[in-house]
Formats: sequence, C-alpha cells, structure tokens
Amino acid sequence: MLDDSLLDNPEALARTDHRGLLRGAAEAGARVRTAIRHATEAGLADLKPDGRPRAVLIAGPGVAATGVADLLASLAGASCPVTSLLPTGVAPAAGALRWALPGWAGSVDLLLIVTTDGTEPGLALLAEQAYRRGCTVVAVAPPRSPLSETLTTAHGLLVPLATAPYEETNDGSSAAPGPLWALLTPLLVLLDRVGLLSAPLTTLQLVADRLDRTAERCGPAIVTHSNPAKTLASELAASLPLVWTEGSLAGPVGRRFAAVLAELAGRPALAAELPGALPAHGMLLTGAYTAGADSDDFFRDRLDDPQPLRPRVVLLRDRPTGGLSAAPAARELALGHDTPLSELEPQEGSDLESLAELLAVTDFATAYLTLATASPPSD
Repeated sequence: MLDDSLLDNPEALARTDHRGLLRGAAEAGARVRTAIRHATEAGLADLKPDGRPRAVLIAGPGVAATGVADLLASLAGASCPVTSLLPTGVAPAAGALRWALPGWAGSVDLLLIVTTDGTEPGLALLAEQAYRRGCTVVAVAPPRSPLSETLTTAHGLLVPLATAPYEETNDGSSAAPGPLWALLTPLLVLLDRVGLLSAPLTTLQLVADRLDRTAERCGPAIVTHSNPAKTLASELAASLPLVWTEGSLAGPVGRRFAAVLAELAGRPALAAELPGALPAHGMLLTGAYTAGADSDDFFRDRLDDPQPLRPRVVLLRDRPTGGLSAAPAARELALGHDTPLSELEPQEGSDLESLAELLAVTDFATAYLTLATASPPSD
C-alpha cells in the first residue's frame, strides 16, 4: 500500500532513500556534464573516423545496458544496426555471466561495453575476443578495474564512468537512475562522431539543462498535486501499469520504465507500442489481478486479503498531438473499459531533450513508488 503522507515529507523520503534513488534522478544533469568531460578527455570528441561501422554491438549487465542499447538503436534508426548482446550463459565456477560475439563480427564492426562494475570476467573475455577478431572496442566503465586493464592489452578505448560521491552507499542496481546517463552520454558523443546519430556537445548541454529543470519540477520539495512524478507514483498505487508508447523515442523509455518498476519497485508492468498495444493489451482492461487468497477458507478475515491490481494505462508520447496518432483510440479504449489513464508528453525541444524529460519523470516516479511502498524508515 502506498504511504501518501510520505510523498510530501522530504525528510522522511531522505531517511527512506537508502539506495540513493532520488539523488540519482536529481543529479542526472550533472552526470551528463561530467560524462561529456570524461568523453572529451578520452578523445572521443576529436575522433576522425574513416567511416561508419557496419554494425554496433553493445554488451553489459542489467537493465542499464539493455536500456542504453534500446535507446541508441532508436536514435540511430536505419543508419546502422545496433544490437544488444545477450549473455550466452553462466560460468559454472563463479556464476559469472558470459557474452560472445556473433560469428560474423569482424574488423568493420564496433563493440561497446557498458558496466558500472568493471569486474565481470565475461566482459573482459569478450573484449579479448573482439581484439582477436579485429573489432574496435570502446568501454564505459570504472577506471582501475579489471576490465580497464584488459582494454589496455586489447588496444581498446576506456571512458571512465561518471560516478557520484554517495555511490558507495548505493546498492549497485543497474536499474537505478544514476548510471543510465553516465553510460549513455559518452556513447552519444562517440556515435555522433562516427555519423550514426546527431548528438553534438551543444545539444548534450541542452539535455543536461532539461534534466535539471525536470528535477526541479519533480523534486521531493514539490508537493504531489504540482509534481508530475509524485502524481504518477500515486496513480500507480494498487495498479497494473500498462505502458503504451507513441513515437520512436517513447518506445525505449516505456520499456525501460516497465523494467525498472519491476526491479526497483517490485511492481509488474507491461509495455507496448501504439497502435499494436490496443489489441495486445485490450483484454487486460477487463479484469483485476492479485495473488489470490485461499478460496476454501470461508471464515478468513477478508480485510487481510491483498488488494487487487487494477490496470491503469500510462500513455507516453514523444511527439505533439495531431496528425496520424493512435492516442485518441487509446483513450477511447481505456475509458470504454472504465480504466484510468495517465499521460506524459514532454515539452518542446530536440529529440534528445524530449527523451531526457520522459526518462527523468519516469525515473522520479519509480523512485517515489519504491520509497512510498517500502517499510517505514526507522528513527
């Protein structure tokens, strides 16, 4: 059950936020600026590539790496295939994940490794395999880590991860809001230089500014009725979120939102793109879902039964209203089944600024939902 009183109590939120979720969301703009500096110092902004890679392969653990790959694939569009390498297995001795290059990967391909840890032996082996195949390797990872040492011998390029001072107290979850922009920003600089997408440094500075402004709107000191992230968190209480997206950039934001809701808040959520979401999720609007109680126990106290999760549509859009939009049909379908609807649409700006705003609001909303449904902090 959501503790509504906690949402408008900044001091209590701070005491509850042991994992630094709100701090991670609030300092996203600062992460972008630090990551730009690290990318520049590593030489990415001055690269003079011979041409575009045939394919971009991305490897790394957890939601952060998957989200980075999904976002970059949407931004690059049809200019180059961007593929997330999924783990191929687990090493029996240490339980470590393993990755492998596809059989066709070679000297005309680019391997990107993203990790907030840098101690994964599977990523070091992948970098060595890429070196033997002739692939160019660029990694965003903590400096002075085993992976950084491997990159030195494999002639790869390391961009130091932009970290925050408090992160030694963070639980290290790759779904936390802090690491995303630290991993994504240097790769935006790189792929801009090789011509796969447009992300000049001036635009990235505007992205940092948009993240700062969104953090001001969504921060703990802003009361719920004026705070889009707190409002969304409150609306998602006791609901099964159906995240429907419209627009190429809203798609990966919605998928990441569903993933972090599951990992951080323990809340099941489903994401789908419009218009396909309408037939895919239409039947889900007709019921309520919960872990069922013992139906044979007639004399049980039903006040102790878990509350059912009722579907709520969350409509994320990254383009203005009008034109050939499926949003009106989505609203009509939801209202026709008495299903509540939440909507998020960014303010005007570049694609990257719109992307940043949607990511920031959903990250704050996840943090508030996680904290307000957790156990009360001890005094």
